[in-house]
Amino acid sequence: MQQSGWRIWLPRSRRFRSSVLLHVVPTRFAGGTMSGEYLSNIPMTHRGIAQTALRASVGSATIDSIRPIPGGVSGALVYRVTAGGRRYVLRMEGHASPLRNPHQYSAMRIAAEAGIAPRLHHVDETARVAVMDFIVEQPLNTYPGGPHALAQALGDMLRRLQGTPRFGRFVEYPEIVARLWAHVCRTNLFAPGVLDAHTQRLAHLRDAYKWNSDEAVSSHNDILPRNLLFDGERLWLVDWESAYCNDPVVDMATMLDNFAPSPELEEVLLQAWLGHPPDRSLRDRLELMRALTRLFYAGVQFSAVATASRSVPDTDLSAPTLAEFQQALRDGRLAPDALETRHLLGKMYLAAFFTGEKPPGLPPPISAFQVMGTAEA
Repeated sequence: MQQSGWRIWLPRSRRFRSSVLLHVVPTRFAGGTMSGEYLSNIPMTHRGIAQTALRASVGSATIDSIRPIPGGVSGALVYRVTAGGRRYVLRMEGHASPLRNPHQYSAMRIAAEAGIAPRLHHVDETARVAVMDFIVEQPLNTYPGGPHALAQALGDMLRRLQGTPRFGRFVEYPEIVARLWAHVCRTNLFAPGVLDAHTQRLAHLRDAYKWNSDEAVSSHNDILPRNLLFDGERLWLVDWESAYCNDPVVDMATMLDNFAPSPELEEVLLQAWLGHPPDRSLRDRLELMRALTRLFYAGVQFSAVATASRSVPDTDLSAPTLAEFQQALRDGRLAPDALETRHLLGKMYLAAFFTGEKPPGLPPPISAFQVMGTAEA
């Protein structure tokens, strides 16, 4: 459910965050041809797709560089392309997961036409490739007006997204969560019985979940900090792999947990979204949905950890507080990309699912990991 992570920060030094990590591949593309030598960093299986997509996007313009962009979570192949004085993102899907969303490209088109997603230059749903504008990102904490203004802008963005022509229908969100959680329980990451109480709570939540599917709206379904870009003037949503028609509270539930760290900001976000304070019924639905989204992101973390072998199943669900977790990262006792870090993060989300406490959020680089085989159809 993830996302490509095609983002570059501009810290105070004005250097690209990933400039040290990225290998620049000088390329010449003229007259409709591109040398295979300069496509060496693109897998052979995708070179033809890349050539066709770039030819359709930039025409005969000379391509000056192609840079792989690391940090995605979906397994997609993502590159920053510079051509004719402009910068683009070339994104090609990797191996299709059992729960691949068939509506992602139509959703991306609708969002781009609404000015919510970056401009699209080429889309081929059959080849599973898209070329779009590259957004040079500024940190969200530099948003003019601070957290209050950011919350207002996010609520407005969600209202505009939900007012677009409705995306295609896919699997209902509680079913997605249940499939992912069933996968986690099959991995033997935890000892038998350790997750039984959480499985039971999920069943109770699914029984309590009621909504009118006629009220479904266009939904991104993965609005996390890593998928929200600020270019210094406005916000953009990227990574539309999970976008389809859904319950309107799904996106708001994720937004509240990731962008509204105080009750005051929660109210600002809700007011900007609705235009009025939510009633008791809507607040109850949001509370239920926030529990489901927390279990989903716990499942994503545990699925990533389960890709590596574990000698002994875990029997301990104790989780650090957010302050303890952050201190361990600062002290170097935890490495951002380590599986153990993700395992602890999953436990923190699991605790939030069970207790209703605020989850830790998924800021980069903690959120930048591969998810492989997370669920079965």
